[in-house]
Amino acid sequence: MTAVDEIKARLDIVDIVSETVNLRHSGKNYTGFCPFHTNTKTPAFVVFPDTQTWRCFGQCNEGGDLFSFMMKREGWDFPETLRRLAERAGVTLQEFTPEQQEQAEENEHLREVLSKAVTFFQHQLRNTPAGKGALDYLHGRKLTDETIEVFALGYAPDSWDALTNYMISRDIPEADLIAAGLVSEREGGGVYDRFRHRLVIPIRDHRGRMAGFGGRVLRAEDVPKYLNSPKTELFDKGRLLYGLDMARREIRTKDEVVIVEGYLDVIGPYQAGFKNCVSPMGTALTEDQFRLIKRYSRRIVLALDPDAAGQKATLRGLETARQSMDREGDVMFDARGLMQVEGRLKADIRVTTLPDGLDPDEIALADPTQWESLVKNAKPVVIHVMETLAQREDFDDPKAKEEIANQVLPLIEDVKGSVEREAYRQRLARLLKVDERALVRRSSGYSPRPRRSYQPKPEVPPATRPSKGTSHRRLEEICIKAMLSDPTLIHYVDRAFREYELACLNVEDFSSTEYKEIFKLIKSSLDQDEETPIDFIRHHMPEALLDAFSDTSDEAEDYPDWRLQPKEPILEALLKSFLRLRRIRVDEGLDQLVFLQSQSTEAGEPALTDLNKVVMDYIRARARLDQALRQTAAHGT
Repeated sequence: MTAVDEIKARLDIVDIVSETVNLRHSGKNYTGFCPFHTNTKTPAFVVFPDTQTWRCFGQCNEGGDLFSFMMKREGWDFPETLRRLAERAGVTLQEFTPEQQEQAEENEHLREVLSKAVTFFQHQLRNTPAGKGALDYLHGRKLTDETIEVFALGYAPDSWDALTNYMISRDIPEADLIAAGLVSEREGGGVYDRFRHRLVIPIRDHRGRMAGFGGRVLRAEDVPKYLNSPKTELFDKGRLLYGLDMARREIRTKDEVVIVEGYLDVIGPYQAGFKNCVSPMGTALTEDQFRLIKRYSRRIVLALDPDAAGQKATLRGLETARQSMDREGDVMFDARGLMQVEGRLKADIRVTTLPDGLDPDEIALADPTQWESLVKNAKPVVIHVMETLAQREDFDDPKAKEEIANQVLPLIEDVKGSVEREAYRQRLARLLKVDERALVRRSSGYSPRPRRSYQPKPEVPPATRPSKGTSHRRLEEICIKAMLSDPTLIHYVDRAFREYELACLNVEDFSSTEYKEIFKLIKSSLDQDEETPIDFIRHHMPEALLDAFSDTSDEAEDYPDWRLQPKEPILEALLKSFLRLRRIRVDEGLDQLVFLQSQSTEAGEPALTDLNKVVMDYIRARARLDQALRQTAAHGT
């Protein structure tokens, strides 16, 4: 039994959901109002104890197991959900080596040291005459006392040793202060406080654990304007995003994250109700940070000031094609780098330009509607670059048109989707008032780097039709194992599904969160070209899921001749398996809809909006699947 299975065996989904949803017992199931959208008329949220699953038949139209519910409710990613539920269930996930255990304990001790410093800085802000200036500054930025408390903002005294003396008086040695990044070492020996006469902002990792501090100047002549903790075991600003611990749930809910420049640019919008902003803390975005963001949403909006997003920055950013945006300094706009990251991570990166002279916190607090509009109207990187370059005064000059084309076409060719790429090319042709064919011929020199070819393993796991007694989970496992050995099988199934007028494979084809996570990883392996898909999967597979997909001893007995089968029958068997999976899901959905309809009728409640339409959609989907299964069977005979 895997750790995931053991957790599910020990925890009851009804108990977990009941913590936040008022469930009503209806027969053998439970109903209630969905916690993920507003609905006060008809309970469209159902929990099924027999299968330990849940589903919303209302606006969300989503469902899953215990893990998916907690991920959606709390904004956690899968590894954190696994860790949290394992703690609750009393399940041990892994055995640490002595070295790993020692390092983990040391890191936890450093977090305690940092937490003590938070208390010191907060006291200095609230209860000392020197801290009043910093507090007045925050109030001048229209931050409320509640917001100041939520973000645990503080003040570092204008002293070389105030923090050091406080910590030492509490039996914390200098070595720990150095390791935590709170003090700097003098050349002649001894230490001094790193943060002095600064507004101090605690920085936490995406799990809410203390990592370090950021300090903002309060005197105009002090430099640098922002000072962060040095690199430590806990603090690596290239791998952290300020505010992500507070924003991740809202990011999941809105399916959108807004990148802003500074700490207050996160805090101000949060107070105004826009809780999906994060900041790279004065550095240009790294690919590690993009990958961290992508756990929560693929839609990323860069909120940049006019200088960072304007014409000079655009031209400068187009000069190179960096593999990741890792320069020091202010948040930079690198169009080519953004497009390559967008392609590799299959993200949707957009740009919005702020009004000249205004920061995000000023806009959001003064006019929330304006901020909402700015984010909503963010434009794709390519379109932003087109419009920025088109503002040149000599736009009608043929040579200027050629230069603009030279700048934009490489970006267009970096776009992965052929339809999106063609749409951008057409838009550029209209903008320049030239024949699109000229751009097609011109772009021939900017073709994207071809994907590295690879040979899948010769041994493909079994994908044959399961026996009558095979469970739904076993069928999902067979499909996953087949794709793990040869990720390109997804392309085959998708092509066949399109011929049958069915939607391509997606995470909803799997019922268990662990299978969904593995499917996402397989899809990601095909969306990048740095490694072979199999190597990518091997390097990125979460450790907690490895055991779930190791070969089982009964596999050879169930499928004795799978190694000898030619690939074509394997592909046909896999296609049948996915069709059967979808057929099962449709039948389950119909049963659940009938149950929900009967409960509403018995209770005298109004029927769900368009419930009959949803039922008919399921019936039509079942008919298409039945037809596809018949055609597949006929093809195989």
